[in-house]
Amino acid sequence: MFARLDPARRAAALTSLDDTEFDVLVIGGGVVGAGAALDAASRGLQVALVEAHDWAAGTSSRSSKLIHGGLRYLEQRDFKLVREALKERGLLLRRLAPHLVRPVPFLFPLNSAWERAYVGAGVLLYDSIGGAGALPMHRHLSRRKALEVAPALRPDALTGAVRYFDAQMDDARFATAIVRTAAQHGATVLSRVKATALVRTDGVVTGARVQDVLSGQTHEVRARRVIGATGVWTGELSQDVPFRVRMSKGVHLLVPRERIELGTGLITRTEKSVLFVIPWGSYWIIGTTDTPWEDDPAGPTVTSEDIEYLLQHVNAVLRDPLTLDDIVGSYAGLRPLLDGASGETAKLSREHAVAEPEPGYFVIAGGKYTTYRVMAADVVDAAAHGLGQAVAPSLTDRLPICGAVGYQELWADRAGIAARAGLPVSTVEHLLNRYGSATTDLLAMIEHDRALAAPIEAAGEYLAAEVVYAVTHEGALDLDDVLCRRTRIAIEHPCRGIAALDQVADLISGPLGWTPAARDAAVKAYRAAALEELAAQHSPAVA
Repeated sequence: MFARLDPARRAAALTSLDDTEFDVLVIGGGVVGAGAALDAASRGLQVALVEAHDWAAGTSSRSSKLIHGGLRYLEQRDFKLVREALKERGLLLRRLAPHLVRPVPFLFPLNSAWERAYVGAGVLLYDSIGGAGALPMHRHLSRRKALEVAPALRPDALTGAVRYFDAQMDDARFATAIVRTAAQHGATVLSRVKATALVRTDGVVTGARVQDVLSGQTHEVRARRVIGATGVWTGELSQDVPFRVRMSKGVHLLVPRERIELGTGLITRTEKSVLFVIPWGSYWIIGTTDTPWEDDPAGPTVTSEDIEYLLQHVNAVLRDPLTLDDIVGSYAGLRPLLDGASGETAKLSREHAVAEPEPGYFVIAGGKYTTYRVMAADVVDAAAHGLGQAVAPSLTDRLPICGAVGYQELWADRAGIAARAGLPVSTVEHLLNRYGSATTDLLAMIEHDRALAAPIEAAGEYLAAEVVYAVTHEGALDLDDVLCRRTRIAIEHPCRGIAALDQVADLISGPLGWTPAARDAAVKAYRAAALEELAAQHSPAVA
């Protein structure tokens, strides 16, 4: 029923690269590249998607985990972007991914009657252009009511508040689900395959040379059109891209849920942008920064200055300030923004652009996670033009993502499912909110091997079945893929989840065909990288 991305399928896909001429080759497996592969494949085109690392390994796994219109962009009068993003939010909530995208409330503290009028007008407009009924409308709260909802706030930090709704998701899982959906529609999808150069014939791009990172083997992929959806690496394959991408670093911290007594998410102003406190399972995500990054795009780091900045701003409104010891995890990502006149990345537009820098080669950059589907449709529209055949228009606005169909029915029967599977209802709810109707795959695995129903000892919110499923169905090829993206153990547990490392390695060694020596080498490499990253940010978790 659901496409399997496993080592055997990967081997067959690698073989097909040499003897197939694709209509479209997509380079880049973030959310936009995955979306482009799905868009093209669902139009009936023959599609290949290659990603140098893992699905969503870059920007698309390091966001604020929000599907939102960008309330602050109203202040910049970017009404078109906000309207477009809110339309996409509604589609995802209602039709495309109700199993992965869900409502989340936010409290906006106010400090004056003027601010109440100003913010209230903005949130009213936000609700209005978002479409009536998509989410509950905002409400104005007195200081007393706001403190009932958010007891963690200092009474002198607000005179009242506005409560409104947006939506959130697990960004890495969302992107992987899109990849699986593309594969289900016939796309050839390959991670750990790096595009090293474009292939040109008589001045026209006709494919790309790629290298399997795992084996070192090279392939020449023939394609009638090539799409580059590589984000901060946009200019790497062609020097003729007509726009410049600027990198903006965003840092987020995770602290335990019990550490901040809030019944809602929180958004506050900073001198440059806004600060979010976002509910995330048993944790709060606190972010974000928005600072220029000029170094290697592969290595954005969390620094002590980033941590100090975030703690300073969140502590300005908390009764009980957070300390370094409260931080469980952190992560940094880079936004690929279109360059503009402003010197501050926080003020750069979140619009996107499509270009054809060379005949046959199309690139897309900029945009927001929320508008990935529109971006994908735009670049496929451009690439499909002139293919010499009637190409159907995009239909992804009505194409559910892997796990969406049947989710509501399974959710309604979750108590019955739990009873039949011999699992707690909370466990079934956890699976449904991560896999949707693909939960049936995991339940079948558990029925076959009850040991897979056991939680990971050092990360009890995840089951052993989820770790194995990451390899057998979701294309995970390494410990990093499992700990950082298929699960979020690496950011939700101290020391990048090192305590769970050995058990996870044991679970995936068999499906990946690792020898004992390969298993030990993978563990050693992950541990060394994790400790190096922690040392770089002077994290107290290193000790």
